[in-house]
Amino acid sequence: MTTLDTQHSQQRSGSADSLDNTVALVTGATRGIGKGIAIALAQAVATVYITGRSLNQKSDNKPIDDIETDTTETMAGSLAETQAIMDASAGTCIPCQVDHGDDEQVKQLFDRIKTEQNGQLDLLVNNVYGGVRALRTQQGKPFWEAEASLWDACNNVGLRSHYIASRLAAQLMVPQKQGLIVTISSWGGLSPIFGVAYGTGKSACDRLAAEMAAELKPHNVTSIALWPGIVGTEHISEFVEEAKAQNTSDARMNMMSTRFNWETPIFTGRVIAELLKEHNLIALSGKLHIVAELAARYGSVDEKGGRPASLRSLKFLLPAGLPRLQPYAQLIPDLRIPWWLLLLTALSAPKK
Repeated sequence: MTTLDTQHSQQRSGSADSLDNTVALVTGATRGIGKGIAIALAQAVATVYITGRSLNQKSDNKPIDDIETDTTETMAGSLAETQAIMDASAGTCIPCQVDHGDDEQVKQLFDRIKTEQNGQLDLLVNNVYGGVRALRTQQGKPFWEAEASLWDACNNVGLRSHYIASRLAAQLMVPQKQGLIVTISSWGGLSPIFGVAYGTGKSACDRLAAEMAAELKPHNVTSIALWPGIVGTEHISEFVEEAKAQNTSDARMNMMSTRFNWETPIFTGRVIAELLKEHNLIALSGKLHIVAELAARYGSVDEKGGRPASLRSLKFLLPAGLPRLQPYAQLIPDLRIPWWLLLLTALSAPKK
């Protein structure tokens, strides 16, 4: 059982501003960020539909390379495992076995929500991602040496499935004149991290959120892209341990191996729960938001009570570049690099 499991299995939420009348859907919630988001929403007393391909890891004859799991059996989660933690909270968990690569299964999911919740859906979190296994097997290869299938692995259950789910969610949200669609994206949409297929897909997720926002705004439905920081998911933790064992000279991996400023999956969930309490949520629509920066705005903390800094904050950048400063990171002011300056170092679109 992970730290996330043990520290939150007994927490309950009963605050006056709880989400007890909120209906949410979190895709890809058997592990990682999706699991953390689902748990945080349950703690805020929401009714949460969660999806994954495996209902029960031990009984399902599903492949280990599940669409939102890692590549080893020890890290392959299940809906039952997530539900067990959520059921210890005051919210309601409704597990749904869904392959997000199958449009008909996704449609049936939304039909079920429409029937069971009388057409109400307040939140969709586009989180499910199918590229984990392919990214790990193709790691370090330039795009022309990587398998062509890497593109589909990264962007079918990911970018495309987010579009399909958002389309169906909007059909419920528009008539009720409210709703929030959160598309989990990545700093990889700004700068190279895991290669061409990954970065292009994440950049497209950001654009997807913005384009949807433009069409949804007249109907008071909000669409945003959300960037977590370095999240200590099962995949990232294993990936870093493998790099340490290989004594890599990659400066980025060496920095990550210290686990400095890592976020836990539930941190993103707590921020999304606060977003749902915004009185003027539509004002945030069409924009890219950073989990750590929203957490500072709302006063949200991670599971150990701390608040990781934004990856564009000096509180992160200075200790990341000078590891000897990491023990003193809290003394560094939370000054953020302006977006215009950050964009100077980012990959730009081709110009005529």
